[in-house]
Amino acid sequence: MAERALIMVEGSRGDGPLYIQAAQRLGLHPISLAADPTQYDYLAANGTEAIRINTDNLDALIDECSRLRTTYDIAGIIGFAGLDESIPTTVAKLCRHFGRPGPNPAAVERCCDKFTQRQLLAEAGVPVPAYRLAANATEVQSSAVEIGLPVIVKPAMGCGGSGVRLCRNVDEVAEHATYLLGGKHVWQSLPRVLVEEFAKGPFYIADLMGNEVIGITAAKFGPPPHFVGRETTCPAALIEHEHQRIADVSLSCLRALGLGWGPTCIELRWTKHGPVVIEVNPRLGIGQPKLIRLAYGVDLVAEHIKLVIGEEWDLRKRHSRTAAVRILLPERDGILDWIDGDSRAAAVPGVVEVKLYVKPKTLIVRKNDSRDPIGYVIVTSSSLALADTILQRAVDLISWSITPFPTLANSKDMRPLLS
Repeated sequence: MAERALIMVEGSRGDGPLYIQAAQRLGLHPISLAADPTQYDYLAANGTEAIRINTDNLDALIDECSRLRTTYDIAGIIGFAGLDESIPTTVAKLCRHFGRPGPNPAAVERCCDKFTQRQLLAEAGVPVPAYRLAANATEVQSSAVEIGLPVIVKPAMGCGGSGVRLCRNVDEVAEHATYLLGGKHVWQSLPRVLVEEFAKGPFYIADLMGNEVIGITAAKFGPPPHFVGRETTCPAALIEHEHQRIADVSLSCLRALGLGWGPTCIELRWTKHGPVVIEVNPRLGIGQPKLIRLAYGVDLVAEHIKLVIGEEWDLRKRHSRTAAVRILLPERDGILDWIDGDSRAAAVPGVVEVKLYVKPKTLIVRKNDSRDPIGYVIVTSSSLALADTILQRAVDLISWSITPFPTLANSKDMRPLLS
């Protein structure tokens, strides 16, 4: 009998190792298909079979999976979203082609286009910020004036906060429009800009599997005008009424977008009018599975794999605790001289994991998106207050030094080692 394999398209430095470990526990042979497997160092560290391939080319992926099928029994196919958010659609199409369990490709494709997503949600009566689609700088600026400042200006397709900026005046709108459309931003699709109202209020993330809300977490960002995640706490400190309203709105999103198979991550803000949907993602939230497992004892990664290989999942919560993560963000560009304190932080009672992505002499070039973090600390506790205390105590033990680049001219061609 052929060995059962789990095909993984691209990767994730946060959740990728979790999928490999869970696949192996389930008796599967994980195989990574990636444009550049070397950017995912955990593949080599785990001895995972990796194949270099153009993951933007669906036909090439079909050919490669067909070749692998002569040796392996392809039990399931999963993928990790890149900055262009195209992989979930590609994986859905692969699953459909090979007759494996997966989401509706058309629904996923519609969801990954933020403008189309906005239209479908608004038509279904789901609360969303006011929005406009712009194809050039003039339209971006006129859309911002129509909506009213401040506004969020971002690519109509993308992931990880890439190209997303809060613009508080017309000059910032013009500046960011020039950045996005003037050749500096790397587009993976047709350049289209979404201009939307800045919904003010606490930020929440609802994680769903199928049609069930598993958990709602609270998230905070680094300093504006960008939206780089800085801290996430699960569960969010919500009263029953607030939790139910967020859950109801989240389920409305699934109905409006034709989703409901597998994982969905929905981002919202609680405004003066209640929950407003910022974004719906047809995948697990980046970094969310660890917090959900620590808070509730539900392993979303393992249960997702069970679903894609056609086995029955188990979403029962086994306990209720508080889990929190603090993302370590560099304060400037430059060369990392040193970083330490991770071992001391890891020794603090209640700390579950301390991870550093960088080593001395790393070039730090911030992108103002999900590629910026240089590490993280995760803690768990019986209460929110104690988790906050433990997290701060551990983070205070970690320090680093970055020497700024001498001049912009010397650093403009340098590429970051973070990915």
